[in-house]
Amino acid sequence: MGGISIWQLLIIAVIVILLFGTKKLRNIGGDLGSAVKGFKKAMSDEEAQQEKKDADFEPKNLEQQKTEATAETKKDKEQA
Repeated sequence: MGGISIWQLLIIAVIVILLFGTKKLRNIGGDLGSAVKGFKKAMSDEEAQQEKKDADFEPKNLEQQKTEATAETKKDKEQA
């Protein structure tokens, strides 16, 4: 019912191989594979960068907040 059979796919594959040749198809496949690999690496690098940015905003315990607050007030008093 309008689907592509296995024989039609084989005929198309033979025509493509005859037109381009196996060496050129192998090069295209290698280039495509390296492009996908580079894309995946770039995406994982970007996610790592995003995690580093988000890591600065980790919740702190009360003692750390108090010591930072006192350090800030001491700086403000020294500057004034």
